[in-house]
Amino acid sequence: MDPTARDLIHRNTVGDAVRRMARLFRDRSALVFNERDWSFAALDRAADRVARHFAGMGLRPGDRIAAYGRNSDGFFITWLACVRGGFVHVPVNYALTGEELSYIVRQSGARLVVAGAALAGNLAGIDAASFIMEDIVPIALNPDAPVGLEPDLDDNSLGQIVYTSGTTAAPKGAMMTHKAMMSQYYSVIHGMDFAEADRALAALPLYHTAQTHAFTMPQLMVGTRTVLIEAPVPELVLRLIEQERITSFFAPPTVWISLLRHPDFAARDLSSLEKVYYGASIMPVPVLQELRQRLPRIRPYNCYGQTEIAPLATMLRPEEHDARPASCGRPCLNVETRVVDTDMNDVPPGTHGEIVHRSPHLLVGYWDKPAETAEAFAGGWFHSGDVGYFDEEGYLYIVDRIRDVINTGGVLVASREVEEVLFTHPAVSEVAVVGLPDDKWIEAVTAFVVLRPEHTVDEATLVAHARAHLAPYKLPKKVVFVDNLPRNTAGKLLKRELRKQYT
Repeated sequence: MDPTARDLIHRNTVGDAVRRMARLFRDRSALVFNERDWSFAALDRAADRVARHFAGMGLRPGDRIAAYGRNSDGFFITWLACVRGGFVHVPVNYALTGEELSYIVRQSGARLVVAGAALAGNLAGIDAASFIMEDIVPIALNPDAPVGLEPDLDDNSLGQIVYTSGTTAAPKGAMMTHKAMMSQYYSVIHGMDFAEADRALAALPLYHTAQTHAFTMPQLMVGTRTVLIEAPVPELVLRLIEQERITSFFAPPTVWISLLRHPDFAARDLSSLEKVYYGASIMPVPVLQELRQRLPRIRPYNCYGQTEIAPLATMLRPEEHDARPASCGRPCLNVETRVVDTDMNDVPPGTHGEIVHRSPHLLVGYWDKPAETAEAFAGGWFHSGDVGYFDEEGYLYIVDRIRDVINTGGVLVASREVEEVLFTHPAVSEVAVVGLPDDKWIEAVTAFVVLRPEHTVDEATLVAHARAHLAPYKLPKKVVFVDNLPRNTAGKLLKRELRKQYT
């Protein structure tokens, strides 16, 4: 047998998975955006047609294509075309402009930027060809375009370069292979109970790895119908849950809080919602408890991971929530996780250490950053940058990001512990605790608090509330009342912005 033909027989790229689900589910509804309803077969044809169009522009397998736009069917089809044609997809946060945008396009070596029309003006001075994302849909629907593309690539080919947020240095591009993404899809399908009968709502940004890879892609692989919207606007999310009888929805804690605080949460019929997923940042236990009280029929899933592991690492399943609601669960199907000290020794249960992983989900390295890659994989394990601990039964608990642990007077304080206590005060809607530079304390424990509507409380009262639950050195030295907390377009809280603004 010809070696090339043999490779195709065994190949398992993301583009191959799209073709398989098209042949399995055919003309059933797969993805809905605005008035357009794409079947599984139509998405497969769209991937071929747009991939061929990119090839006709002179692009070849391995070339990078940056996608810079808000959620749309055009954005998603651009992704499918990249994995079908062997191009490397580079999703870009649509909030980036100027040097931040230029850096990602330049550092990735993208030859083409597919941009939303509303964002095209931000590309001035970018050294790459550009294409308007809204033009993707007509190409995808062209009945005269040929289909059946077979690019020269295999499972170990790069499928995506995803840039980290860059909290203390320039963003790093995590290189994800087709093999890594497919391995993660199997873990997600196994652990998160995705099913053909599900009706999913996708509201978080597709440029963010959680929405695309932990939810939309593996859900499509099992036949789930997904309604895609541009952003998680509370009134729209709640209306669509009622209108479309949505059964499955993922959001980070900040979005769940915004839904709980919206008046439509009580006014809308949300009884169809069965599977509730949360992750991307730590969910305060009081918020989780409120969500379960107000929607008693839901089955909650806690999803923990990060960009570099595609992104799922561990999960806490619904039946495990009652006994340990603060845990992020156990490693998923294709992940091995340890908690170690600085010498890479396992620490005993209950002891804090750094969380490290081994998994086929993982990145193969950071694009053109060999030193950072070596540091991330020091000791033969991927270093997450998170502090946590295992309990006696092997359930993982996140203490904090290493950079968010506060050094106050030479003693380390986990910001999450302080936040959990402040969340239990009835006047508090949201809270973020950070360490700010202080001549006396090194870092002063500082709480930024958003109050619930029509509630008032002063600093002394909140500190007194915390004193009943925390050791004196953990108490906030200052409470700052704010109207809202900074977050990125994926809903993730940006503590670095608080440190930057108030230092």
